[in-house]
Amino acid sequence: MKVELFEHAVRVALSRRRLLQGAAAVGGLAAVGGIGTKHAAAQDDVRAAILKIPGVGAGSPTDADWQKVGEMCLAGTKATVAEGEFAGVELTFMGLNNQNLHNFLFRGFLKPWEAYTGAKINWIDLAQADYNARLQQSIATGTVDFDIIEMGSPFEGDVCGKGLASEMPDWVKTLIDMDDYVSYLKAPVGTWDGKTYRISIDGDCHTFAYRKDYYENEEFAAAWKESGGEGEWSAPKTWKDVQAHSKFLAGKKDPLTGLDAHGYLDPLKGWGGFGFYFLEDRATAYAKHPDDPAWLFDADTMKPRVNNPAFVRAIQEVMDLIAVPGAYPADQINADPGTTAFSQFLAGTGSMLTWWGDVGSSARTSDTSVVGDVVSFSTLPGSDEVYNSKTGEWEQRANEAPNMAYIGWGVYVMARVDGDEKKHKAAWSAAAHLGGKDLSLWTSAYPSGFQPYRNSHFNYEEWEAAGYDRAYIEDYLGSNADSYNHENSAIEPRIPGIFQYYSVAEDELAKGFAGQYGSAQETADAIAAAWEKITDQIGRESQIALYKASLGM
Repeated sequence: MKVELFEHAVRVALSRRRLLQGAAAVGGLAAVGGIGTKHAAAQDDVRAAILKIPGVGAGSPTDADWQKVGEMCLAGTKATVAEGEFAGVELTFMGLNNQNLHNFLFRGFLKPWEAYTGAKINWIDLAQADYNARLQQSIATGTVDFDIIEMGSPFEGDVCGKGLASEMPDWVKTLIDMDDYVSYLKAPVGTWDGKTYRISIDGDCHTFAYRKDYYENEEFAAAWKESGGEGEWSAPKTWKDVQAHSKFLAGKKDPLTGLDAHGYLDPLKGWGGFGFYFLEDRATAYAKHPDDPAWLFDADTMKPRVNNPAFVRAIQEVMDLIAVPGAYPADQINADPGTTAFSQFLAGTGSMLTWWGDVGSSARTSDTSVVGDVVSFSTLPGSDEVYNSKTGEWEQRANEAPNMAYIGWGVYVMARVDGDEKKHKAAWSAAAHLGGKDLSLWTSAYPSGFQPYRNSHFNYEEWEAAGYDRAYIEDYLGSNADSYNHENSAIEPRIPGIFQYYSVAEDELAKGFAGQYGSAQETADAIAAAWEKITDQIGRESQIALYKASLGM
């Protein structure tokens, strides 16, 4: 059976308007090779079957579930690899172990792949806070000791740009159906110098989650009106609303748990560079002007914008809430983003959160969540004004700018396998299994560390069959779709050293939040000065060229 038999095309528009009409277009799969109807029916059967494992409301998936899903999604492997073909091959895979997700799932998914192919996989498990340092050390010292890596697009400049990754074979492109990716994950994402290196397994953007029970609470509504609060007591639309609501809720009681009520959950502790995304969430509506694709740096000079009035306002907002007793949970200074999502928000602490989209699936399918029935979603809050970096002035206009934070996890094969034909094929086969179209639907619907990233993930009927209710799915998937397709989304630059910039920003923010700097402006200036040094070390002219290219300029 040839790989070409699995080639098919899916053409689904991702506008929310059409999604809310049902997204039924994904049902029209057209397979190549003359077996279209039979193969499409078989694929539909697999997709329906895996979504019942274990089923929404049946508790968190276990290793047995991951293995079962992995085995049921082996058709692509069996079409391209003979049983036992990789006997004697050992591969090393480096990825995350956050919240018992990522690598833990990969182990289960790949066990049936190992059993069928004869290959063996060894694992390097990293906490998110350790990931950047471990990868950069491997690059700097020339000691890449892994064959496959779970990695995000921002690192492509560091890895692909240095020739450390293996170019994707054509048979893999066919097997994983790259045409099904949402538009913003298509080239140039995953490519470098015109060559493709990445199998996407995720489609990152930050969305806004909030507790409906807070905003349906009559006591809160009456108290808000009595306090002179602006407008109706309803879910926030702007960061100004978020601030006002967070201050108002300090000292009140949570309507679900009876414990202290809190508003927005800022993560105040660094996370190996990943925590800077949450300061960006507050800043993008202020900093990302609709007429300017750049927002982190000036495109012509690489001068940082992180200390302009837009970012300073975002930093000041955090400092203002730190100064309000009870606005944050106790010891929030030691809360990283993993804490705010999984230990706080999903567990019933706090009313508002920005995070990657997979919080939506975890809210309904994780044993640790108590908010599944009261949580709702939207794009990131906006602003009533936006800073124009070119004129140096604030403009009075409504502005939204969803943060495409990290552009999603992907699986990459390292160039060190290229000299061994058997090992090369084995590595790409394993990567393709993890990035398979059917398996990806399961990871989007259940706790995995990943969120929807394919057009075919937006078929509401499939989610309903798994046990999700329609209103919830329209809300959750709609917030992802609206973010992906927003005309003013803040796109992250795929430039070398991007996590060096983010990591040092976290360090300086921590000092500012702890009161070591005299103001938000002083904190921002310290970040900008550190960023200038990084740019000069890497090479300003090359960074300018790559930054412009990443923004499509």
